[in-house]
Amino acid sequence: MRLAAVDLGASSGRVMAGTVGPGHLQVDEVRRFPNGAVRAGGTLYWDARRIYREALTGIAQVHEGGTVAGIGIDSWAVDYGLLDVRGVLLSDPVHYRDSRTDGIAQQVQRTIPARELFAVTGLQELPFNTLYQLVAEGERLAAAETMLLIPDLLGYWLTRSIGAERTNASTTQLYDVRTGTWATGLAERAGIPVRLLPPLREPGELVGTLRTEVAQENGLPQVPVIAVGSHDTASAVVAVPAEPAANFAYISSGTWSLVGLELEEPVLSEAARDANFTNETGVDGTIRFLRNVMGLWVLSETLRTWTGRGERANLTEVLAEAAHAVPLAAVVDINAPEFLPPGDMPARIAAACRKTGQRPPETKGEIVRCIVDSLALAYRSTVRQAADLVGRKVDVVHVVGGGVHNELLCQLTADACGVPVLAGPVEAAALGNVLVQARALGAADLPDLTAMRALVRRTQSLKRYEPAGGDWATADARLARFRDERAEVNA
Repeated sequence: MRLAAVDLGASSGRVMAGTVGPGHLQVDEVRRFPNGAVRAGGTLYWDARRIYREALTGIAQVHEGGTVAGIGIDSWAVDYGLLDVRGVLLSDPVHYRDSRTDGIAQQVQRTIPARELFAVTGLQELPFNTLYQLVAEGERLAAAETMLLIPDLLGYWLTRSIGAERTNASTTQLYDVRTGTWATGLAERAGIPVRLLPPLREPGELVGTLRTEVAQENGLPQVPVIAVGSHDTASAVVAVPAEPAANFAYISSGTWSLVGLELEEPVLSEAARDANFTNETGVDGTIRFLRNVMGLWVLSETLRTWTGRGERANLTEVLAEAAHAVPLAAVVDINAPEFLPPGDMPARIAAACRKTGQRPPETKGEIVRCIVDSLALAYRSTVRQAADLVGRKVDVVHVVGGGVHNELLCQLTADACGVPVLAGPVEAAALGNVLVQARALGAADLPDLTAMRALVRRTQSLKRYEPAGGDWATADARLARFRDERAEVNA
């Protein structure tokens, strides 16, 4: 079975050719294209039509290599397009890093307290949650008939079918994680018209068949478009190669790192809210109990800053330098808000170090070592907090996604967490995408997540990292003190 998996990230998009059969699972990249913010009139946008055109070109390339049997789309969460009553996109989707949501969370929480928001949605507080983005739209909402998250928007253009796939809908802070329905009461109280919330779809449900004119223009058959786990982390977790009944944590490592556990029920305790954990729906009714960590964004933006100055900044070289730098010499709170927007990351790292009484890193190797040490510390804290909140021991951490290539970070993660790290597969989101498609299209040997993960273990390259020690407890305590001092200043 040959399938097209459109996997959209915040910095690049890929279209993968997936082939699935008994004892066989493979994805091959057929098209990659850059993605990112476009600033116009002071606002950061996504170029949705270009993304759609690139995706279609890639799907056609998949078909050139053999008849494509299905199409699935996954992407980052929270961002959306607004359609008018005619089904026309009102404007390009606004990028989640845009500043329009500054102060909006505080505004909403004057009407709906944060405690109540969490009790219904189970979502962590992030300033760019879809709820806050919609409130920031203001009067523009009057012209909108429906809201479609990015994969659902592309699916609509392919099929003219309107809906919201559940794993991505659960990231909006407008979804009731207990009932599995839209939280219409919250929407109304926040001033968001309920008509904007489209019908919900399950992962594996048919979105529709490729429209005749789309198929003809691109040399494609009228194949089914399948709703996969359309939040890329939901698809990535499908492809976590965990053994049955294993006590595992996962890190979906890319521009963002999503760090957490797979559960059967949401955790809606006050302790979970205080720790800023989130409960997102996964494939087959699972819960992704996790916290966002800033991820490789800080590293990639650091490299971009250097190259923008005309300096040499080869990732392999700077990671090799970092491996020989003094460990844990300086650490920063990688989730601090100053690291969220684009900009001069090395300068921000230096400023954060000076503010906390540390000598700022100077060489490229020292700066990169500070970033990866700080990331590993964030992973350690998040994995341990998640395990404590649910009363579970973690025996292994699975790292999937692009971060698998960063061997230094994988080893430091094992050291910091004190348990083995099993790294791989790299293309977890695309693999999860094609696995859900294959099951929907009749693959009888993939009835559940256990079977899907067994196929991943048998067919994908994995690497194991054993913990090698280090004074991570002291560094963790030092970082916790920095956070507490910052909180006191902000209070």
